[in-house]
Amino acid sequence: MKKNGRRNGVQRYKCLARSHQFQSQRHTNAQKLWHTYTHGKQTYAQIAAQEKLSVRWVQKLIDRVELRQEILLPRSVVIVMDTTYFRRTFGVMVVRCPHQKQNIFWEFVAYETVERYVSLVQKLRQHGWYIQAIVCDGRRGLFTAFPGIPVQMCHFHQAQIVTRYVTRRPKLAAGIELQSLMRLLPRTDEASFTHWLSAWHRRWKGFLADRTIDPVTGHWHYTHRRLRSAYRSVRSNLPYLFTFEYHPRLNIPNTTNSLDGTFAHIKDKLRLHRGLKLHRKQKLIEELLRS
Repeated sequence: MKKNGRRNGVQRYKCLARSHQFQSQRHTNAQKLWHTYTHGKQTYAQIAAQEKLSVRWVQKLIDRVELRQEILLPRSVVIVMDTTYFRRTFGVMVVRCPHQKQNIFWEFVAYETVERYVSLVQKLRQHGWYIQAIVCDGRRGLFTAFPGIPVQMCHFHQAQIVTRYVTRRPKLAAGIELQSLMRLLPRTDEASFTHWLSAWHRRWKGFLADRTIDPVTGHWHYTHRRLRSAYRSVRSNLPYLFTFEYHPRLNIPNTTNSLDGTFAHIKDKLRLHRGLKLHRKQKLIEELLRS
């Protein structure tokens, strides 16, 4: 009886060891497949063919992978923050440290608001982060939402706002000159840009004041409303376009390009893996934001 019991115990131990080895091997294979799927260019079908597995089994293995939890030590940072959307289904709001090329916080949102950005910065502060400066787009109310923190508006977003009003190839001479001035924005300083913008306005002030009267109602409106809106946008945002000049020690970027590149990379990956369900899509986005 003792020998049989000892033999059965040894067999159970061997079975458990094989089971543990199988589980460990499956976990390793799943991690390998996940890395290939997220950081390579292979689809489920291509990975299945390469590993000689079924597509369904590859998908199951990848679904079992849990995202690694990274703990970032709080520190003093200059942050770039913005939101990008995915087919109007949802968006992801991201905070990135451009100097260290690291995304430090993100959350999925239905839409972006100033309140969400304020809440996000407050969360970082509560966890011990010290925000030295913020680079963001030109959302109304965002510049004054962070008292005591220097805020830099992205030059690229400002140029986009002007383009939205006057198009890429404006037909009016005033619009052509304003677009040419916007192309100089990333390569000039505040004094020069302010001088050129004021000179542009003096030259076209009368043109901008032209009015059109409706012959039926007798009401009037400015003839070149979109051009006026483009100029007003630049003039209103001017105090935040050259914040980086006043804090040279912080090396503040004048664009959100660091984050825009991340967004472009994520969207390229999602185009490669079309048709993902929402939870798989968000899991892939999180993995790419962590890398």
